[in-house]
Amino acid sequence: MRYAVTHMTRLEYAAPVRLAQFNVRLRPAQWPGQIVSDYALAIDPQPVQVNEGDGGYYFNEARFSLREPIRQLQIESRFTVEREELPFFINEQAGPRLADLRELAMRKPDLSALAPASYIFASPIAVPEHEIAMWAGSFLDESMPVMNAGRALMQAIHEEFAFDSGATFTDTAPIEAFRRRHGVCQDFSHVMIVAARAHGIPAAYVSGYLRTQPPPGQDRLVGADAMHAWVNLWCGDELGWVGFDPTNAKLADADHVFIGMGRDYSDVAPLDGTFRGSSQQTMFFSVNVAPLD
Repeated sequence: MRYAVTHMTRLEYAAPVRLAQFNVRLRPAQWPGQIVSDYALAIDPQPVQVNEGDGGYYFNEARFSLREPIRQLQIESRFTVEREELPFFINEQAGPRLADLRELAMRKPDLSALAPASYIFASPIAVPEHEIAMWAGSFLDESMPVMNAGRALMQAIHEEFAFDSGATFTDTAPIEAFRRRHGVCQDFSHVMIVAARAHGIPAAYVSGYLRTQPPPGQDRLVGADAMHAWVNLWCGDELGWVGFDPTNAKLADADHVFIGMGRDYSDVAPLDGTFRGSSQQTMFFSVNVAPLD
């Protein structure tokens, strides 16, 4: 599948703010089965300089600052992407057993942003939670192959949790979403990460987009999409990182557009920054993932 992706963000301030600095993480990182072209980032007002580079984990980051006072900022990211279907069927019995996986990850001689050992320990949002670990332990055991364990976690979250865009916020802790059994893709992904790490599975938070289908007989609405989140689990040297989408109970495939991955949302947030002033900030965004085939 080929998609044209447009992501527009607008920030408005109640009063002018000064010395604003921003980090933008919207340019897709390289990922198997995905080819990106024609990427463009437009910023208004235009900064003097935009510095682009790798992030601390596996994502691209653009950094810029605005010296003049502003009351509004608009950022638009555009690109075309071609996504391939999964190259093969991944058997549920594939991958190492959980009893061996953590040691394999820790012994792997890899210091890159994709090193599995970087995704075993606690992170700013995905902190260890005994309650989540015990819940996952009711259907996981050390003899399980990692693919089987990943599917079990994904399916349990899909069945037990209800999608509710009004139940949580960006800063809602995973344990709060877990107890409510309501939330959005970000919450489901954080719960799955906490559960997986508790049982020795290296788990990463993936930021990206998902192709959405309109109801039967209705036109697809431009701008009706949003950013999506899912979980990458390291499934051993042979399989590497495999994407699990607990919101939809499916492996990440040609409907998923990969942007980047980190330990949790705080690493790969699409936009963050600082400014000098005490003005209230309001954010608006619009996402469009339009199939081209």
